[in-house]
Amino acid sequence: METQVIKCSLEAIQPLRDLFLHESNFQFVCNKCHDFGWADTYLFTSDGVEIGYGAVWGTNKREDRDTIFEFYLLPTYRKSAHLVFPYFHAACGATLIECQTNDPLLTSMLYAFSSNIQAEAVLFEEDHTSTLTIPGVTFRKREEKDEMGDDDSTYVLERNGEIVASGGFVWSYNMPYIDIYMQVKEPYRQQGLGSLIVQELKKEAYLLKRVPAARCNISNHRSKATLLKAGFKVCGYRVKGTIQ
Repeated sequence: METQVIKCSLEAIQPLRDLFLHESNFQFVCNKCHDFGWADTYLFTSDGVEIGYGAVWGTNKREDRDTIFEFYLLPTYRKSAHLVFPYFHAACGATLIECQTNDPLLTSMLYAFSSNIQAEAVLFEEDHTSTLTIPGVTFRKREEKDEMGDDDSTYVLERNGEIVASGGFVWSYNMPYIDIYMQVKEPYRQQGLGSLIVQELKKEAYLLKRVPAARCNISNHRSKATLLKAGFKVCGYRVKGTIQ
């Protein structure tokens, strides 16, 4: 087959990208790269037929385009993925691959074409509804009177009239997913407050007609334990490798 890789607009590959997101059925961490114009996109054709697409962005500098983060082929053509990928690499000139391990196609390209592979983050998805309670602690929306300093979180935990934890959502992910974040004030850590606010934020996410998700640094074992206790489960890892 004659394979061509053509740099194109996001609109040109959007139908293929819709298929990728539908098939993946997970929170895609790099979704915002397209929303904010941080990515370049490429269309793959075989004998003139559109068979897939790829996307690159800058891992450390947004203006760079040194990292492949999306690679999708229609199911019929996936047996040729190892043949198509080098064409894409040659066209975009990327030096890195960055992917989620719950994306099996790009993960297979990562292990086939890169080295120095490292996991950078743990990815979480909904598993079950936890029933955590802490007497005297109230979950509520932030109010104008609250003294939060530089913290712009939308929700808080309050105990004895004092805000002890805060959190909210990052909206720049593919529908219907939403990312939860939280923080507990230093004097009140290791008391279960982190898991409690995550639990309540999950409930709020569903009220907003969104599916909660989360992530944390690979070495942040406390955050991982907090998210697991609140009913999340590990669904993958964010990994990066240098293209050989």
